[in-house]
Order: sequence, then structure tokens, then C-alpha cells
Amino acid sequence: MPKEIEIKFRIENPPALTRALKHAGFKQLTRSTHEMNSLYDLPGQKLRQRGKLLRLREYGDAWVLTHKAKGKAGRHKMRVELETRVENGQQMDAILRTLGYAPTFRYEKYRAEWSDGAGHVVLDETPIGWFGEIEGPGRWIDRTARALGIAPADYITQTYAELFFSWKRATRSKATEMTFRAAGAGKP
Repeated sequence: MPKEIEIKFRIENPPALTRALKHAGFKQLTRSTHEMNSLYDLPGQKLRQRGKLLRLREYGDAWVLTHKAKGKAGRHKMRVELETRVENGQQMDAILRTLGYAPTFRYEKYRAEWSDGAGHVVLDETPIGWFGEIEGPGRWIDRTARALGIAPADYITQTYAELFFSWKRATRSKATEMTFRAAGAGKP
């Protein structure tokens, strides 16, 4: 089964990180592109209770359905991930709802993707700040992080939903989803 191995980190200076990526030999694969994610669950949040995730993502013009198994968080977050492209996101939403799933949380971001051929680094502008993700083999993640000036103490293994709810508690925001509109952030 395909495994996702990754870490997140906060980005304090996006232009400086972009320069560091270029200096480390990374090539930009996609420009910053709008992404909307909807997490689905059964009544009683049965998937979430088992540490699983079912997500329908719209990234630019592409739709992807993803299932993530319960993960292990150590130095890196690791979990089995199954994905497939979906031709029609609205129809997939209707199918999921017919099967008893319902959207439980939405989050959006603007994502730019970079690669050096061995793994990926993404830069995410979210309603709660800038974050990066480094995804690939564990040793490669650590080498890449060092090259970008990211210390192991800066590794984040939380999901965006967990980060959002931590932000919500810290800011006392009444937002119920991590969208720019709900969080009162500047993007449309």
C-alpha cells in the first residue's frame, strides 16, 4: 500500500523559502493554485474516531478523492494513503452523500508545488498562516529540511484540521471551517 511520509512546518518568510528551494535544486511544478478540501464522515464521526480520513479535493480544475488510514506520528507523520482522480467532483459529492457520508469540515489554501525528483515540497498559504510540507522518504525529508533551514524541533505532524482547531482556541475565533471567508483572512 502506498505510504505518505511527511512533515509540515511554519513558513515565516515565503520569498526566502522560495530562494532556498531554488538554491537546493528544486523546480517549481505548479504556481500557487487554489485548493478546496472537504472531509467526509459517517454519522457519529466514525472515520475520525478511528483516525481515518476521506477527502474530496478540488485543486484548480482537478478533483481527487483520498482515503488516509490512521497514521503514526513520530519524527515524521506516516500513513497509508489511497488516491484517485475524479472526473466530476459534484457527482462524487452526490455519490458520497447517497452512501451516507456527509461533509464535516472544509479547508482551503493556495498551494505551490516543488520537486527535486526525489520528493516534494509544497508552500501553502492558508487562512491561518503559511505552512510548508515536505513529503518523501524519511531521510530525504530530514536532508531537505536541513537544506531549507528547518530544524527537527520545527517539524509539525498535525493535520490541517488539528492546526485549525488549535488556532481557533488560541484566537477565540468563531470560524467553523478553515476558509478565508470564515477565518476573516484577506483572500476571496
